[in-house]
Amino acid sequence: MKDIEIKGMISAHTIMAASVLMATVLPLLFVDGFSVYGTHLVWLYSVSGAVAAVNITVYWLLGISPPSKKNTLSYKVSKAFRSCLYFILSCFLFHTVVVLYGAPLLESALETFSFAVLLSTFTTLRCLCILGPNVQAWIRVFSRDGAMSVWDTSLQITTACSMIGAWLGAFPIPLDWDRPWQRGP
Repeated sequence: MKDIEIKGMISAHTIMAASVLMATVLPLLFVDGFSVYGTHLVWLYSVSGAVAAVNITVYWLLGISPPSKKNTLSYKVSKAFRSCLYFILSCFLFHTVVVLYGAPLLESALETFSFAVLLSTFTTLRCLCILGPNVQAWIRVFSRDGAMSVWDTSLQITTACSMIGAWLGAFPIPLDWDRPWQRGP
């Protein structure tokens, strides 16, 4: 059983990595003057959209989410509404954390919020797809020794790596060489 889960996890991660690559390459074909540096918001939106669509599709097709006891339409709508609410709240939470870590509050609010959406897509959306909007399951998975399956361990690793990667990516920002004493020869 674990071999099947590991193969499913590897294929899901490969598909998601390919979606990030395609979200970077496809705008080159369809958006005039696209570059990751020049039109970074378009790139952030395309990656967020591609990863979100692929996450939802892959985890829905693999049937990873916990089985629901209720199959009524109102329960499914309620679960979808709570998932959307959790995602939006996580976007605002990440935006607040990024601003508290030093991002400009008003100058680059759109860029900061776009980054928060991207970070929420890589962390919260995966949790919503695998665990659903169940806070107790999230606490179980992210507590010490709480992973009970390969997918829970995958959630722990990818969420931690996304957060650490975001922090490490912002670490060299003060070295942007815009001060006279920072310029090279």
